[in-house]
Amino acid sequence: MRALRNADVDLRFIGRGGPQMKAVAGANFQDWIEKSGVLGLWEVIKHYGYFRKQFHETLYEIDSSKPTAVVLIDYPGFNLRLARTLRKQSPSQKIIYYISPQVWAWNRGRIKKMARWLDLMLCIFPFEADLYNESGLRTIFVGHPMIERLREHKIDIERDPNVIGLFPGSRAREIRKIFPILIETARELRQSKPNLRFEVAAASDELAREMENLVDSQDRNLFEIKVGQTAKIMQRAFVGIVASGSATLEAAYFRMPFALIYKVAWPTYFAGRLLVTVKYLGMPNVLANKEVVPEFIQHRAQPHNLASAVLRLLDDSMARQEMIWEFDKIGGQLGESGASDRAARAILAEIA
Repeated sequence: MRALRNADVDLRFIGRGGPQMKAVAGANFQDWIEKSGVLGLWEVIKHYGYFRKQFHETLYEIDSSKPTAVVLIDYPGFNLRLARTLRKQSPSQKIIYYISPQVWAWNRGRIKKMARWLDLMLCIFPFEADLYNESGLRTIFVGHPMIERLREHKIDIERDPNVIGLFPGSRAREIRKIFPILIETARELRQSKPNLRFEVAAASDELAREMENLVDSQDRNLFEIKVGQTAKIMQRAFVGIVASGSATLEAAYFRMPFALIYKVAWPTYFAGRLLVTVKYLGMPNVLANKEVVPEFIQHRAQPHNLASAVLRLLDDSMARQEMIWEFDKIGGQLGESGASDRAARAILAEIA
């Protein structure tokens, strides 16, 4: 949105998103991030009424404002249904999708349908462009917007061999599922290496408080919970444990060896197992097409398993170095900085 503004084009934004998007767009933009950021099958079912209302309000807003283009960003459960309905209601409406839904992981057959609903896909991973273009959906690889953001957070700092970075996720439900396992893992690691310290990344003050409530009084000295310092911890920690999500790519970018953890409610897990067709959950492994980072998902997310993986990365310098070499190859696939500018240029070219 900032790149579109900087292109010196007379644009007005309406829609839904988070506080940063609202800051760019102004008063006619809804900040719905708190309510819309639910995770898991049961949570979506519980909030079905809210999403249904938002869906119809969004359709009405688009119909009444007649925008030059509708740009859908990620969030496929909502946005793919919106694209399908918009195409039926307004066949000539320009519909662009930025940050491809990962249908290649759970429903490749849907790509041909998406080609009928969308005019253009802007993707952030190079293999997605080949996949979508082969299916008849015009697609441009613009690079990963994460690169320019992370480049600004690079610092000159030495890794501390006694610091383990813990990254339990950016949602309260993730914290409640994953952080207790990390607490137990830290206790087990301290039995082997008493000098270890644990720095925990919190995305907000609210999530920091959620974590503090999960730590027993006798363990308070084990953990240092830091808000908004993910990049710094990733560059300071010798090894990390990272919840599956965009943070895994951030860890790879900062060359921090790590183990991946993820745990959700069992109904969500079983539904995912039925739908997902890729071998790996973590994007570094998906991009490398092999297990670069050990994955501990659901029943495998046990403190002993995680502690063993961390100890190996602490003690085996060759294992550390091989993982870092793989991270460098993965980073090369994400493109150069300037993804937002390329995405903005592609959108402007589409509506010209």
